[in-house]
Amino acid sequence: MNRKVLLVEPNYKNKYPPMGLMKLATYYRMVGDDVRFYKGDMRLLGVELICEDLINHLEIRFPNVFWKSYYPILFDFIKLGKYSVLENDAVFDDEDVLDSVKEYRKKYIDKEYFAKPRFDKVGITTLFTFYWDITIDTINYAKQLCKNKKDVMVGGIMSSLLPDEVYESTGIHPFVGLLNHKGDIDKGNKLIIDELPLDYSILEEIDYVYPAHNAYFAYMTRGCVNKCKFCAVPKLEPEYCNYIGLEKRINITRERFGEQRDLLLLDNNVLASKCYNKIIDEIKKCGFGVGATYTPPNEYEIMINNLKDGYNDRAYIRKAIKIYRELVDKIDDNTVRKDLYNRLEEAHCLYHYTATKEKIIELDAYIRPLYDKLYNPSAKRKRIVDFNQGIDSRLITDKNMKKLSEVNIKPLRIAFDHWELRDVYERSVRIAVNNGITNLSNYLLYNFEDKPEELYYRLRLNVDLCEELGASIYSFPMKYHPINDKDYFKNRDYIGKHWNRKFIRAIQAVLNSTKGKIGKGVTFFEEAFGRNVEEFMKILWMPETFIIYRRIYDADLRARLADRYKTVTEHDCDLANEWWEKFKALSPAKLEKAKKIIALNKFKDGDYKCQDKKVLEVLQYYKITRNDTENSETD
Repeated sequence: MNRKVLLVEPNYKNKYPPMGLMKLATYYRMVGDDVRFYKGDMRLLGVELICEDLINHLEIRFPNVFWKSYYPILFDFIKLGKYSVLENDAVFDDEDVLDSVKEYRKKYIDKEYFAKPRFDKVGITTLFTFYWDITIDTINYAKQLCKNKKDVMVGGIMSSLLPDEVYESTGIHPFVGLLNHKGDIDKGNKLIIDELPLDYSILEEIDYVYPAHNAYFAYMTRGCVNKCKFCAVPKLEPEYCNYIGLEKRINITRERFGEQRDLLLLDNNVLASKCYNKIIDEIKKCGFGVGATYTPPNEYEIMINNLKDGYNDRAYIRKAIKIYRELVDKIDDNTVRKDLYNRLEEAHCLYHYTATKEKIIELDAYIRPLYDKLYNPSAKRKRIVDFNQGIDSRLITDKNMKKLSEVNIKPLRIAFDHWELRDVYERSVRIAVNNGITNLSNYLLYNFEDKPEELYYRLRLNVDLCEELGASIYSFPMKYHPINDKDYFKNRDYIGKHWNRKFIRAIQAVLNSTKGKIGKGVTFFEEAFGRNVEEFMKILWMPETFIIYRRIYDADLRARLADRYKTVTEHDCDLANEWWEKFKALSPAKLEKAKKIIALNKFKDGDYKCQDKKVLEVLQYYKITRNDTENSETD
């Protein structure tokens, strides 16, 4: 078909690479199309496109200059229009050259990349609803790069949950759900896109590095048998699929992109599958049984083979430059390093914008032996299996945990969304540990229909189970966020009926200190969340600065943990307990008045109206900011 395809992920921060776009990239390459992936500032994509056109133009008009080496200068001029960028190079003294450069700057200003779009297909993925603004802006920009509006594809989580709202904001009807039928994109094509292997090469086209990488990303089931009212899965994946084969996709990935260390499965409820034993056996067959290790692949070999094969030249030229730079840094012999650098410079292979696949392939005979000397294939590392979305504690049995223990599961993620599930949850943890699965993790939903103290009880239960069973359980409290409420799907402002803004902020302040997770260790937990539920509630009402800098402000805590807090500073004080005594001393009526103000978590002058002297005395403590503390420590 030879269509030009642009795949775009909005420029938000996210942990996992866009699996949907990676499958689409595989599909389009299989049917013979040219695929380009972009994640970044969309305005800079416009600069890139015009700059590429300008260099092509200059190469034709002025062939005696190596224009690719001027890419950074031309890029900056097109973006900023500052002539000072051009002043230090004599090539721009030529009026004809300068006129060409100015002409393409004008094309950028006039947005010619919209007036004369160059892509036959544009696909944009979406993620969480609270990324609404950046996602909608990205769609509205990217759609103008497509020759025909009907060939703009929008899909993913946000657009599947809010298709009408996306259409109202962009004029594009998104694809809802999965691309799991033949002919979903091209009528008559028999490929099922959702079952295709991922194209890992597109990740080499961008500068963004996903925190979760070096893994096979896959599903072996789809959907969930439960219909939890706080969950989006029933809408995203309405039909439960018991089994999706893994081995073939892993083999294809391994052959094209090299061995990946870990296996990250995003199944929503694998224990509900009638093919559960088959799934575990296939995971073992793919090399993830107990004790399985991973040998890092030869990245140079992967890069050069894909370039020779013509598989995503754009990606693997960039990859080659990364490898060359690492090689220059690692070589100890100065003579060899200098010779390598000179050869790369002579071949214009120091930068991805000047390098060509032909020159990279020409350098192969020289580069390969250097790389092989430094590549250590014997460095084996343990590999893990992670059912990242968690498993259903209600479906855990001794039999299926014994089966799960046959693979390198780490961690076992078990949802603990309600305190009412405590008996089922505790039983499931004990069964897992009895079967040798001692590294566990869970997500703790809060701010839904739960009460604050129920979050404390769940956290405390995990800490106590760690102590009793010798297990390691990491808890990740997750704030509930409604996805279908028009007042909240664009933001993170929702407050549950038993919560308030101050409580939410207090939890976030504690989690900032614990890096978002709570592990084993009674002393650490009690310092962070309190020794009992009464202390936990005290922390929720406590001024935020006192929570974050409790060692400085809480003399009782310093005394209790004197073996840990041995350093005394001139700024240590007891304002936390001073605040607490005044807070407790308020009469019931005054305390209610104070709590209504504190719950709003706004303490600047003018944010609230209060004439009561006792209440105002309490509120003064909430005006102490982090900056006050940090500045005093600096002084």
